[in-house]
Amino acid sequence: MSFTSRMKSAGRRLDVFAVIEKLLTLAALVLVAVTVGGQLGQILGLHGTVGLIAGWSIAVVYDALWIGALRMSEVAIRQRSTVGIAVMLGLSVVAVGTSTATLLILGHAQVFAFVPVAAALFMGLRLFAGNVLADAETAAVIAEQSAADRNARALAAADARHLRSEATTDVLTETAGHLGEMQRQSARADVLTRAQAEINKARSEAEKRLQKSEKDHGVAALAFTERDLALTVSRPAVTAGPVTTVTDRGVTGVTQAKAEIEAVTPPPVTVSETDTVEGVAQAPVEGAMTLQDLADIAGVDLPVPGVTLTDEQLEVVLRWLRYAMEPPRSYRQAQKEFRRHRFIGGEHRVRRIWGEIETREASTPVA
Repeated sequence: MSFTSRMKSAGRRLDVFAVIEKLLTLAALVLVAVTVGGQLGQILGLHGTVGLIAGWSIAVVYDALWIGALRMSEVAIRQRSTVGIAVMLGLSVVAVGTSTATLLILGHAQVFAFVPVAAALFMGLRLFAGNVLADAETAAVIAEQSAADRNARALAAADARHLRSEATTDVLTETAGHLGEMQRQSARADVLTRAQAEINKARSEAEKRLQKSEKDHGVAALAFTERDLALTVSRPAVTAGPVTTVTDRGVTGVTQAKAEIEAVTPPPVTVSETDTVEGVAQAPVEGAMTLQDLADIAGVDLPVPGVTLTDEQLEVVLRWLRYAMEPPRSYRQAQKEFRRHRFIGGEHRVRRIWGEIETREASTPVA
């Protein structure tokens, strides 16, 4: 909408202050005219028609002066004329004051004495609203702009609160995930460590039992495995000897066979070199295969100290320890070196695999 259209639209709107001002001004003029026109002739000493005409003439002239002063004050204010505003406002104040005093003094309209003052006040409000404040259309535009600004600020504040809330929610969600994962890992570690502790305890007790059994019965058990259990039983030798029998015909002598089983003497059980320390001087074998070479040939991982070895790795380690010296190490010597290198393996397994190595060694023909 253009500025001209706005002004026309504003001009067509009803100005409440102007309507009330005109009504009050009209009422004040009528009150002053009736009061002055009816009594001023008698005050001046004129009676009858002459006094009435003189009084009403003066009243009309006074009302015209009052109306002119008010209108000229409005024009001076609109023109921003300082001198005009001072003169016309001063004249308007005098006219309003005179009208009010007249209504009070003459006594016939004392109740309405302040109607001129009310009319002047409403004129001042109208002039203030029309010259200081913006018109209704502009005020509406300003109000719309102000409302838009308020709405924009409210939306911005709401967006900021939403972003803060969303960020807080994201942080809480992320933290909750990390805390949940931490609790899950802690619970898993607790369960696994408890289970491993139980396993270690069971293995420790089993190892203690095996060590005690090997200490008490190991030597005898190893000696038993080295016995030759294929026993040779000789045929029973039959020897003749006289046997006396008693019959109804008398005593007769009969020769009867007597069976005798020849005693079988098992080979003596000797203590293997695995349990003895020979006094023969030993020396390292030159060019002996390394532990890595033996592990590669056997196709197993390199045995590592401090880690429980498999049977295949145990065999590799024991072969390396036995044949690294000339003459080969005994079981006790190899066992000492085994522990010195901090290899891990149960005593019963070490004895069993050592016995297998010696058995294969004994069955291999010497070239």
